[in-house]
Amino acid sequence: MMDYQSLLNRTARDIPPSGIRKFFDIAAEMDDVISLSVGEPDFPTPWHIRDAGIESLQNGRTRYSPNKGFTALCREICDYYKRKFRLEYNYKSDVVVTVGGSEAIDLAMRALISPGDEVLVPQPSFVCYAPIAELIGGKVVTIVTKQENGFRLTPDELRKKITDKTKLLILPYPNNPTGGVMRREDLEAIAEVIRDTNIMVLADEIYCELTYNGIPHVSFAEIDGMKERTIVVNGFSKAYAMTGWRLGYALGPEPIISIMTKIHQYAIMCAPTTAQYAAIEALRNGDDDIDKMRDEYDLRRKLIVSGFRELGFDCFEPEGAFYIFPCIKNTGMTSEEFCEKLLYHRHVAVVPGTAFGECGEGYIRVSYAYSMSHINEALRRIKLFLNDEKGIKN
Repeated sequence: MMDYQSLLNRTARDIPPSGIRKFFDIAAEMDDVISLSVGEPDFPTPWHIRDAGIESLQNGRTRYSPNKGFTALCREICDYYKRKFRLEYNYKSDVVVTVGGSEAIDLAMRALISPGDEVLVPQPSFVCYAPIAELIGGKVVTIVTKQENGFRLTPDELRKKITDKTKLLILPYPNNPTGGVMRREDLEAIAEVIRDTNIMVLADEIYCELTYNGIPHVSFAEIDGMKERTIVVNGFSKAYAMTGWRLGYALGPEPIISIMTKIHQYAIMCAPTTAQYAAIEALRNGDDDIDKMRDEYDLRRKLIVSGFRELGFDCFEPEGAFYIFPCIKNTGMTSEEFCEKLLYHRHVAVVPGTAFGECGEGYIRVSYAYSMSHINEALRRIKLFLNDEKGIKN
């Protein structure tokens, strides 16, 4: 009989599964569940974008694309960053199109990290950064961000963690799960810390179009002297409601993008052809769609923050993405316990803060990428749940 445990890669075997998917999968097996657990827009992909994909199929455009992506799409991506962030990238050498932003993150780390190199990861943050670094043999160094600082990375926190083995800093803003953003002055302060080092930065900007209160997103690559040391990761899932199309990209210095493209060439070969044609249309004509969806998210953001505060939770007001990260410490429950009880007793699915790092204990992540009626019903059930718990204690 085969001993599979001895055959498996030990690092891959020992990495825990995503805490986000755990509660999503449990909820999928239950009836009458209100889920606020997954960061997926409830909007369908806008019709003109879908039509572009459909047209590509109708015209038989079903062959492989070039490894780095169609030239037309690479041009549009570079034009987008010039239009939005005044950044000049060469479409021939500085961009690679990937299977979602997650592949771009994986490629960037594999191109840069050798065993023993240190990767600085601010937390709470998206679940993939640390496991990918560990799979490559990198050493993850966590930087805990705090609610009192708006969950922003501060220069003092960063400076304390840098060593002669530091190779890469992750900048995950706007942030999943907290909704925190980094303003220009925040990024300039970070730039001063690393300016005279050889540290690269991976700026995950997948939520760059989703900022509120009149706060514009600033790309770290915009900061003086930082473009040459920054790999920008972005994609189409969040801004254009294209999660299932699985399309992302990376922009950066040619020597790094060329290695990322080589790894992509062997591991994936190319991104989906149909999705690339749809993405060209999204970049050319999708600005109005983004504005409409952002306005709706903003209404939902205000509703859910107000709702959680009325329920007695200390709730940081997010300025980006589509999540809130309320503190549930006043319930006396751990994050995991709170989420399990809420799911099983009142059929509402949210994600424990510990899914995004140990420092997330005492918090939960709640997505407002859902309709107003969906959110209102969830708030009603959470109120009932809290009353249930008070009754038990009394």
